[in-house]
Order: sequence, then C-alpha cells, then structure tokens
Amino acid sequence: MRVAIIHDWLVTYAGAERVLEQMLICYPQAEVFSMVDFLPETQRSFLDKRKVTTSFIQNLPFAKSYYRLYLPLMPLAVEQLDVSKFDLIISSSHAVAKGVLIGPDQLHVCMCYSPLRYAWDLQHQYLRESGLDKGLRSFFVRYLLHKIRIWDMRTANGVDKFIAISHFISRRIEKVYRRVSEVIYPPVDTDAFELWEIKSDFYLTASRMVPYKKIPMIVEAFASMPDKKLIVIGDGPEFKKCVKFAKPNVQLLGYQSFDVMKDYMQRAKAFIFLSEEDFGITPLEAQSCGTPVIAFGKGGVLETIRGQEDKIPTGVFFYEQSTASLIEAVALFEQNFIYQISSKNCHENAIRFSQVRFQEDFSAYIEREWDIFQQTKFHE
Repeated sequence: MRVAIIHDWLVTYAGAERVLEQMLICYPQAEVFSMVDFLPETQRSFLDKRKVTTSFIQNLPFAKSYYRLYLPLMPLAVEQLDVSKFDLIISSSHAVAKGVLIGPDQLHVCMCYSPLRYAWDLQHQYLRESGLDKGLRSFFVRYLLHKIRIWDMRTANGVDKFIAISHFISRRIEKVYRRVSEVIYPPVDTDAFELWEIKSDFYLTASRMVPYKKIPMIVEAFASMPDKKLIVIGDGPEFKKCVKFAKPNVQLLGYQSFDVMKDYMQRAKAFIFLSEEDFGITPLEAQSCGTPVIAFGKGGVLETIRGQEDKIPTGVFFYEQSTASLIEAVALFEQNFIYQISSKNCHENAIRFSQVRFQEDFSAYIEREWDIFQQTKFHE
C-alpha cells in the first residue's frame, strides 16, 4: 500500500508533529508532504532523514519567518501537491492539509485536530486578540476568512473518513462539516514522565505565553494568594504582562529545558491549566508525573482529567475563565482534594493516552477502513 501523509506545515516539534511521528511509526513507508518545511535540524530526528515534499510557498520571500501570512495562498498551494500515485492519503490537518486533491480510487483519511479555528467559531476571539476587530484591515481579514470558510467546507467533501482528537472536536467537525468522525486521542509520551509521589509546596503552570493560554490571568490570581507559591515556565508575547502582575510568591523562570520542566512538574502540588484546548497534552504529562490538575472545565480536558465529582478524581475543574474562579478552585483543592487525589491514580489515568495505545488504535482504524474501501471497490 502506497501511503502519503499531508501535514499543514513543519516549523516546530509540537502537538501535531508528535502525532505525525507516531503515524510514521505505523506507516514507515509513507512519504511526507507539507506546505513548508523549516523544521530545525535539532527537531527532525522523527522524520528519519525523509525528504519532505513542500509547496511553492516554501520558496516565497520571508516564508521562513512569516509563512502564516501566506494563508490566503495555501488552499491553492495544497491543491498543487501531486499525490496521484498513492493508494492511501492521510491528512494531518488543522488548517489546509485536508484540501489535497484525491481521486475516486484513493482512500483519504483526515486526522483533524480542529476545523480551522480562526475561520470558524473562534473567529471573533482571534480578531480581538490580534487587534483586528475594527477598521479597514479588519474588513479585509473578515472577507478573507469568509472565502477560506467556503473553501474549507467544500474540501471536506474530498475526505472519506474523519478522525477527531477528542469528542469536543468531533462535535465541532459535525457542526462545521456535518460529518461523523471517529475519536482517536493523540499520543502522549507517558514513558518520559515518571511517577513521583513526593510533592513540594508550590503550584506549576507551563506553556507558550500566547493570549489564549491565559498565563497572565493565572499569575494575577496567585498574586492575590500571597501564601501560595507559583512557578511559571514558558516564554512568549504575554511574558511582559506576567512580569507586570507577578508578586514575590510568583517565580517566572522563562523558557526551560525538558529536564527542568519535568522536575518541577513531578514535584508540583498541582498543575494549573486555564486555556480552552482541543485536547491538551500538558495536563496529561502532569498526571503522568502523578501531579493533579486544576483546570478550566471546557474542551478536551473534560475527557482527560477525572474531575472532583468522579469516584477516582485526578483534578479539580472550575467553569469560568477568571481569576476569582481559579482562586476558588485552588481553595477547593486544598480544603477537600489535596489528600483525596492519589498520585498513582493520576499516573494510571494518563497511561490511557500513551503512544503505544495511539499506534494500536490508529493502525486498527486505518486497516479496517482500508478493507472496507477495497471491498466496496471490488463489489462495484
């Protein structure tokens, strides 16, 4: 079986690339296509020296730094990728990868991380956070996103089967594309985060400091709780806001190596998570260390954390994205759950999302759908 995997863009080793890595373990013969490939040499090992076929955007001016600005050209670019010689097409898509052109004798399975977030239900949030909610530029961007929505909806018809990374995303796929999807949770490298049952007297949050992660709000909340220590790991455009809100009980460490982050994650009293995520890998990494999670109760975390109402809780949910709600959740955790939540139960909950589990589920699904597709062709 000749296999092609279409990935949106290769610029850093993050969540989607971890999924791609496991896909390549399942199908080592696969060829990889992407809009651009600017992945640093230090992060390329999972590609196993594969040559990645890129689109014409790879060679456009300033594409390495500003590839996202070429989003208006990406629908055209993905349609120029020639995958006609392959039997199975797997698109690894949160933007445009699923728009590749496919023939009737090819099976196209889309691993959908989400319908294009900033073109659909999160458009207004994206425009506000980008300062594009008013003026002439706002009108131009809104018109562009309107056109992308039309293209995105049309290209969903070229996908034979959708895989969603969570039931939360499955509902979004059904709402946007009117398609049913199979849920296969992304892989988490649980082997890299060993169980650690001895906890220290601090809380931890770790993330890229971009607006939707709400890290400054976490810092502001802990600044109002001077008796509780918070460690913050990560860097990004919101770092200056964090510095502004921080008090002596809040320690901003900036970017740290994996080993340093893991050490803090293992020893933390609890991990704080305030963003609305499609899945959310970091809370599972924390649980794999045996660390409970205090999380905003919306999105993928509702499927990966066992909340305070569960018989075997691994964390505490709060349901308003605000400092007051987070402060209440921390108090609830310390009063009722700090001794109820077992580190071993946290670790065992995280194991359900391991890399081996993903490989088994993904391979079984693809093989089943391939057999059905072949039988349908034969009967015709």
